Parts: sequence; C-alpha cells; structure tokens
Amino acid sequence: MQSLGIHHCAIICSDYRKSKHFYVDLLGFRIIHEAYRADRHSYKLDLQIGDDSCGQIELFSFPEPPERPTRPEARGLRHLAFSVGDVGKAVRELEEQGIETEPVRMDEFTGKPFTFFRDPDNLPLELYQK
Repeated sequence: MQSLGIHHCAIICSDYRKSKHFYVDLLGFRIIHEAYRADRHSYKLDLQIGDDSCGQIELFSFPEPPERPTRPEARGLRHLAFSVGDVGKAVRELEEQGIETEPVRMDEFTGKPFTFFRDPDNLPLELYQK
C-alpha cells in the first residue's frame, strides 16, 4: 500500500455548537460541508485544515455519547497535532481567544518547538512548528 497522506480525523463531541465554534471561529478551520442526519439525531461537519493537502476533521455529534476514558499513555489515539509556521505566534493567538496552552517545549530529536492545548471535550491537541 502506498499512502498519499492522512485524509481525515474523526472527532465525536459532546456539545456540537460549542465544538463548532471552537474549531471554526477560534481555530479558523474552513467548513467544507455541514449536515444534520435526522435518522441518527446527529450532525456531521467536515472541516478543512490548512490547504487541500493537509487533511480534514470530521466533527460528529451523537445523543449522549459516552465519555472516553483517557490517561496520558493509554492505548489509542494520543493526540492530534497541527503544523504551524510559528508556535509562539500561534500560542499568542490562542491565548487571545481564551484558550490555555501548556508551556512551549523543544522536541529533543528535531529541535523544533511544540505545545499542547485542549478542545471543549478535553481532547489533547498539539501545535508543532513546521
């Protein structure tokens, strides 16, 4: 198999309007398509991350989704990382929006800065300098 990249990452949120505001209005991801699926009482929002080569986020809502147990080193997806041109600038922009970030750290292998923050459902998100 020859992969051409990551197409999308799917996220199930607990409060659709709050998560939509976070990813669209605060993080600036572009809406590709939004649909309400009445048979599932569920929204599906497709969001473009960066340019067309960067991939997408599928944001889902479902009635009363169970909480996902999480620990820093639990099995499964650990976090979702976004590539940015300047981590320091991105951190300042997030903080201006009221989004808390961890202190910026340096990757010991690449020497590049990175940091973490969380979405409205406490999912770990990372900023990594390109």
